[in-house]
Amino acid sequence: MTTLLVVDAANVVGSVPDGWWHDRRGAAERLRDGLVAYAAEGIAGHPGPLDVVLVVEGAARGVESVEGVRVVSAPGSGDDRIVELAAEAAGRPCVVVTADRELRRRVAESGAESVGPRTVRDR
Repeated sequence: MTTLLVVDAANVVGSVPDGWWHDRRGAAERLRDGLVAYAAEGIAGHPGPLDVVLVVEGAARGVESVEGVRVVSAPGSGDDRIVELAAEAAGRPCVVVTADRELRRRVAESGAESVGPRTVRDR
């Protein structure tokens, strides 16, 4: 069964102080493009291929999906949409990329695993 990798765009982008706040949409697009390789190759403990979903919110809404990475624009809270995606994935492996402790707790209730932003930033 293919692992679902759900990436908290705001949290991962915000984990590196590289000026992302000047262009939130551009930062989300750069993250999306960097995730393409993980769709094919996988992450530690979860070999590829993976179903990769990038959840965006706020100024990053409207970022388009690309081959290998589906982008979901949260209508409200990105965290709430991530929790919904984890719940929908019940019965299949699901990994959420975030450093947000409360979000990690919430997705664990659905059986999802959590990993930190470095998982998809250290390439």
